[in-house]
Amino acid sequence: MLDQVSIENILFLDIETVPGSPDYESTPAELKKFWDKKSSYFRKENDTPESVYERAGIYSEFGKIIVICVGHIVNREGARSLRIKAFSGDDEAKVLTEFSEMLKKFSINRDVDLCAHNGKEFDFPYIARRMLINGLHIPKILDVAGKKPWEVRFLDTMELWKFGDYKNYTSLDLLSHLFGIPTPKDDIDGSMVAQVYWKDKDLPRIVKYCQKDVVAIAQLFLRYKGEALIKEEQIELVS
Repeated sequence: MLDQVSIENILFLDIETVPGSPDYESTPAELKKFWDKKSSYFRKENDTPESVYERAGIYSEFGKIIVICVGHIVNREGARSLRIKAFSGDDEAKVLTEFSEMLKKFSINRDVDLCAHNGKEFDFPYIARRMLINGLHIPKILDVAGKKPWEVRFLDTMELWKFGDYKNYTSLDLLSHLFGIPTPKDDIDGSMVAQVYWKDKDLPRIVKYCQKDVVAIAQLFLRYKGEALIKEEQIELVS
Protein backbone atom coordinates (compact mmCIF):
# COMPACT_ATOMS: atom_id res chain seq x y z
CA MET A 1 0.00 0.00 0.00
CA LEU A 2 2.66 2.54 1.01
CA ASP A 3 4.56 1.89 -2.22
CA GLN A 4 1.65 3.49 -4.06
CA VAL A 5 1.77 6.67 -1.99
CA SER A 6 3.74 9.60 -3.41
CA ILE A 7 5.65 10.93 -0.44
CA GLU A 8 5.98 14.38 -2.03
CA ASN A 9 2.17 14.68 -1.91
CA ILE A 10 1.91 14.04 1.84
CA LEU A 11 1.44 16.74 4.42
CA PHE A 12 2.68 15.53 7.81
CA LEU A 13 0.99 17.38 10.63
CA ASP A 14 0.54 17.67 14.36
CA ILE A 15 -1.61 19.97 16.48
CA GLU A 16 -1.37 21.30 20.00
CA THR A 17 -4.54 22.00 21.94
CA VAL A 18 -5.38 23.58 25.29
CA PRO A 19 -8.50 24.09 27.40
CA GLY A 20 -10.61 26.95 26.08
CA SER A 21 -10.22 28.90 29.34
CA PRO A 22 -7.22 29.38 31.65
CA ASP A 23 -8.96 27.44 34.43
CA TYR A 24 -12.27 25.97 35.50
CA GLU A 25 -13.37 29.10 37.36
CA SER A 26 -13.04 31.33 34.29
CA THR A 27 -15.04 28.94 32.10
CA PRO A 28 -18.45 30.37 31.07
CA ALA A 29 -21.20 29.17 33.40
CA GLU A 30 -23.23 27.30 30.78
CA LEU A 31 -20.15 25.53 29.46
CA LYS A 32 -19.19 24.58 33.02
CA LYS A 33 -22.40 22.58 33.30
CA PHE A 34 -21.52 20.62 30.18
CA TRP A 35 -17.97 20.03 31.46
CA ASP A 36 -19.31 18.81 34.79
CA LYS A 37 -21.37 16.21 32.95
CA LYS A 38 -18.67 15.28 30.43
CA SER A 39 -15.97 14.84 33.07
CA SER A 40 -18.23 12.67 35.22
CA TYR A 41 -17.58 9.81 32.80
CA PHE A 42 -13.87 9.66 33.57
CA ARG A 43 -13.44 11.33 36.96
CA LYS A 44 -12.12 9.13 39.75
CA GLU A 45 -13.57 9.03 43.24
CA ASN A 46 -11.70 12.04 44.63
CA ASP A 47 -11.70 14.06 41.42
CA THR A 48 -13.77 17.17 40.83
CA PRO A 49 -14.66 18.92 37.56
CA GLU A 50 -12.14 21.59 38.52
CA SER A 51 -9.30 19.17 39.31
CA VAL A 52 -9.56 17.48 35.89
CA TYR A 53 -10.14 20.64 33.87
CA GLU A 54 -6.61 20.51 32.44
CA ARG A 55 -7.87 17.59 30.34
CA ALA A 56 -10.47 19.79 28.65
CA GLY A 57 -8.07 20.51 25.81
CA ILE A 58 -8.38 16.92 24.62
CA TYR A 59 -12.02 17.48 23.73
CA SER A 60 -12.83 19.70 20.76
CA GLU A 61 -16.01 20.96 22.45
CA PHE A 62 -14.04 22.37 25.39
CA GLY A 63 -10.59 23.09 23.96
CA LYS A 64 -8.98 25.07 21.18
CA ILE A 65 -6.10 24.70 18.74
CA ILE A 66 -3.11 26.96 19.34
CA VAL A 67 -0.57 25.33 16.98
CA ILE A 68 -0.73 23.41 13.72
CA CYS A 69 2.64 22.32 12.34
CA VAL A 70 2.87 20.93 8.83
CA GLY A 71 5.78 19.14 7.17
CA HIS A 72 6.39 18.51 3.46
CA ILE A 73 9.14 16.38 1.95
CA VAL A 74 10.77 17.98 -1.09
CA ASN A 75 12.98 16.19 -3.61
CA ARG A 76 15.61 18.48 -5.03
CA GLU A 77 17.95 16.93 -7.58
CA GLY A 78 17.72 13.56 -5.86
CA ALA A 79 18.28 14.96 -2.36
CA ARG A 80 15.35 15.02 0.02
CA SER A 81 14.62 17.75 2.52
CA LEU A 82 11.82 18.32 5.00
CA ARG A 83 10.20 21.76 5.13
CA ILE A 84 8.13 22.59 8.21
CA LYS A 85 5.75 25.50 8.66
CA ALA A 86 3.92 26.39 11.87
CA PHE A 87 0.59 28.14 12.21
CA SER A 88 0.17 29.40 15.76
CA GLY A 89 -1.46 32.04 17.90
CA ASP A 90 -4.12 32.90 20.44
CA ASP A 91 -6.72 33.53 17.74
CA GLU A 92 -7.84 30.02 16.81
CA ALA A 93 -9.92 31.18 13.83
CA LYS A 94 -6.85 32.89 12.34
CA VAL A 95 -4.69 29.78 12.88
CA LEU A 96 -7.30 27.58 11.20
CA THR A 97 -7.87 30.01 8.33
CA GLU A 98 -4.16 30.24 7.52
CA PHE A 99 -3.84 26.45 7.66
CA SER A 100 -6.87 26.06 5.39
CA GLU A 101 -5.46 28.52 2.86
CA MET A 102 -2.15 26.67 2.77
CA LEU A 103 -3.97 23.37 2.31
CA LYS A 104 -5.97 24.78 -0.59
CA LYS A 105 -2.83 26.04 -2.36
CA PHE A 106 -0.94 22.80 -1.77
CA SER A 107 -3.84 20.78 -3.20
CA ILE A 108 -3.80 22.48 -6.59
CA ASN A 109 -3.10 19.89 -9.31
CA ARG A 110 -2.19 17.10 -6.90
CA ASP A 111 -3.83 14.38 -4.79
CA VAL A 112 -2.87 15.24 -1.23
CA ASP A 113 -2.68 12.88 1.74
CA LEU A 114 -2.64 14.05 5.36
CA CYS A 115 -0.52 12.05 7.79
CA ALA A 116 -0.45 12.27 11.59
CA HIS A 117 0.13 9.97 14.55
CA ASN A 118 -3.30 8.96 15.85
CA GLY A 119 -4.60 11.53 13.39
CA LYS A 120 -7.77 9.64 12.52
CA GLU A 121 -8.85 9.62 16.15
CA PHE A 122 -7.59 13.05 17.16
CA ASP A 123 -5.94 15.60 14.85
CA PHE A 124 -8.15 15.35 11.75
CA PRO A 125 -11.58 15.35 13.46
CA TYR A 126 -10.44 17.96 15.99
CA ILE A 127 -9.44 20.38 13.22
CA ALA A 128 -12.69 19.81 11.33
CA ARG A 129 -14.86 20.31 14.42
CA ARG A 130 -13.05 23.47 15.48
CA MET A 131 -13.45 24.87 11.96
CA LEU A 132 -17.20 24.37 12.19
CA ILE A 133 -17.32 25.94 15.66
CA ASN A 134 -15.41 28.96 14.32
CA GLY A 135 -17.79 29.27 11.36
CA LEU A 136 -15.17 28.25 8.80
CA HIS A 137 -15.56 26.13 5.68
CA ILE A 138 -14.05 22.65 6.04
CA PRO A 139 -11.47 21.91 3.33
CA LYS A 140 -12.50 19.12 1.00
CA ILE A 141 -9.83 16.73 2.25
CA LEU A 142 -11.13 16.99 5.84
CA ASP A 143 -14.81 16.76 4.91
CA VAL A 144 -15.19 12.97 4.96
CA ALA A 145 -18.97 12.81 5.35
CA GLY A 146 -20.41 10.38 2.79
CA LYS A 147 -17.01 9.39 1.43
CA LYS A 148 -16.14 5.76 0.81
CA PRO A 149 -13.17 4.47 2.85
CA TRP A 150 -10.86 4.46 -0.16
CA GLU A 151 -11.75 8.08 -0.90
CA VAL A 152 -10.52 9.33 2.47
CA ARG A 153 -6.97 10.72 2.11
CA PHE A 154 -5.84 10.13 5.70
CA LEU A 155 -2.66 8.30 6.69
CA ASP A 156 -2.05 7.46 10.34
CA THR A 157 1.34 6.25 11.56
CA MET A 158 -0.23 4.72 14.67
CA GLU A 159 -2.90 2.86 12.71
CA LEU A 160 -0.29 1.59 10.25
CA TRP A 161 1.68 0.17 13.18
CA LYS A 162 -1.37 -1.66 14.54
CA PHE A 163 -1.68 -4.03 11.54
CA GLY A 164 -5.33 -4.51 12.47
CA ASP A 165 -4.70 -4.85 16.23
CA TYR A 166 -7.18 -2.24 17.45
CA LYS A 167 -6.53 -2.81 21.14
CA ASN A 168 -2.96 -1.63 20.76
CA TYR A 169 -1.74 1.93 21.39
CA THR A 170 1.88 2.84 20.75
CA SER A 171 3.23 6.33 21.34
CA LEU A 172 5.20 8.30 18.78
CA ASP A 173 8.10 8.55 21.24
CA LEU A 174 8.31 4.78 21.60
CA LEU A 175 8.20 4.15 17.86
CA SER A 176 10.85 6.82 17.30
CA HIS A 177 13.07 4.98 19.79
CA LEU A 178 12.45 1.57 18.20
CA PHE A 179 13.21 2.82 14.69
CA GLY A 180 16.31 4.77 15.68
CA ILE A 181 14.82 8.16 14.89
CA PRO A 182 16.78 10.86 16.72
CA THR A 183 14.61 13.19 18.75
CA PRO A 184 15.93 16.19 20.67
CA LYS A 185 15.33 16.23 24.41
CA ASP A 186 12.68 18.83 25.19
CA ASP A 187 11.86 20.60 28.39
CA ILE A 188 8.13 19.95 27.99
CA ASP A 189 5.84 17.11 27.00
CA GLY A 190 2.20 16.93 25.95
CA SER A 191 0.87 16.98 29.50
CA MET A 192 2.53 20.36 30.12
CA VAL A 193 1.23 22.25 27.07
CA ALA A 194 -1.75 23.83 28.83
CA GLN A 195 0.40 25.13 31.68
CA VAL A 196 3.07 26.48 29.35
CA TYR A 197 0.39 28.27 27.32
CA TRP A 198 -1.97 29.64 29.98
CA LYS A 199 0.43 30.17 32.92
CA ASP A 200 3.86 30.63 31.37
CA LYS A 201 2.48 32.28 28.21
CA ASP A 202 5.32 30.78 26.21
CA LEU A 203 3.81 29.81 22.87
CA PRO A 204 7.20 29.53 21.06
CA ARG A 205 8.15 26.60 23.35
CA ILE A 206 4.97 24.81 22.31
CA VAL A 207 5.61 25.50 18.63
CA LYS A 208 9.08 23.98 18.94
CA TYR A 209 7.62 20.91 20.65
CA CYS A 210 5.04 20.51 17.87
CA GLN A 211 7.67 20.88 15.15
CA LYS A 212 9.65 18.06 16.73
CA ASP A 213 6.66 15.74 16.51
CA VAL A 214 6.13 16.54 12.83
CA VAL A 215 9.76 15.64 12.13
CA ALA A 216 9.30 12.35 14.00
CA ILE A 217 6.10 11.51 12.09
CA ALA A 218 7.73 12.15 8.71
CA GLN A 219 10.82 10.14 9.64
CA LEU A 220 8.69 7.28 10.98
CA PHE A 221 6.74 7.14 7.73
CA LEU A 222 10.01 6.91 5.81
CA ARG A 223 11.04 4.00 8.05
CA TYR A 224 7.72 2.28 7.31
CA LYS A 225 8.58 2.55 3.62
CA GLY A 226 12.07 1.16 4.28
CA GLU A 227 13.71 4.40 3.19
CA ALA A 228 16.53 6.45 4.67
CA LEU A 229 15.90 9.17 7.22
CA ILE A 230 16.24 12.81 6.28
CA LYS A 231 19.39 14.30 7.73
CA GLU A 232 19.10 17.01 10.35
CA GLU A 233 20.77 19.57 8.12
CA GLN A 234 18.07 18.93 5.51
CA ILE A 235 15.24 19.93 7.88
CA GLU A 236 14.12 23.50 7.20
CA LEU A 237 11.80 25.66 9.28
CA VAL A 238 9.77 27.93 7.01
CA SER A 239 8.50 31.26 8.31
